[in-house]
Amino acid sequence: MFVAIVRFIQTWKRYNKSLRELSRLGDRELADIGLSRSDIPSVAWESANR
Repeated sequence: MFVAIVRFIQTWKRYNKSLRELSRLGDRELADIGLSRSDIPSVAWESANR
């Protein structure tokens, strides 16, 4: 149980980091990499779970 909580916290930290980094990009930069603003949460979550 404790290990699962620690893993979740680590994943959550990676998610937030990815979310912040992607959110800093402009719309044009996001378009260049094939993303829209609405894609950011799901892409950040996928990245955090790798």
